[in-house]
Amino acid sequence: MKVYEYKAFPNPWRVRIALAEKGLTERVEFVQVDVPQGEHKQPAFLAKNPAGTVPLLELDNGTCITECTAITEYFDHLTGEPTLTGKTATERAVIHMRQRQVEANVLDAIANYFHHATPGLGFEAYQIQAWGEKQKEQAIATLYRLDRVLATQPYIAGDRFTVADITTLAGLAFGDFCQITIPETAIHLQAWHDRMQQRPSFSA
Repeated sequence: MKVYEYKAFPNPWRVRIALAEKGLTERVEFVQVDVPQGEHKQPAFLAKNPAGTVPLLELDNGTCITECTAITEYFDHLTGEPTLTGKTATERAVIHMRQRQVEANVLDAIANYFHHATPGLGFEAYQIQAWGEKQKEQAIATLYRLDRVLATQPYIAGDRFTVADITTLAGLAFGDFCQITIPETAIHLQAWHDRMQQRPSFSA
């Protein structure tokens, strides 16, 4: 298997954390795609992923899978414990719900702020400053909501580490890069983050 990535980006990091948690890192060949230089827009890569985004998982039979959640789902079903996407119908639904909430309102919101209200990657096609700033507000509001969630449970989606925690970690890392940090009063979120940084997969 091959994972095409650009290591500096938060989404490839999500896949690396999942691989480390599942003990599958050594089974994957990592291929670096030079996104800042436009390699993701070249015909060779677009043939694998017409959207031109990383990460991308290429299986040994040539099947290409994009989107972090889909890639994580594949790895999660490749081996047994630990399970990152849930077992029962209820557990899977709650994890999917929390993961999507964090993805949309933290990680994607911070990405929108980065691309619209900062210089971004330096070659943004268009920018809407007000939209970017609004997305920053949305991200911060969601961090407070996560703090309230973590006041009653140890992890984002319940009582154990899941893909929802992975996405939150990536969102916070991107936020730190954009100078959007955990609010000082969000003590439960900060305590959770401190614990997550102790996991071996955090530095994977």
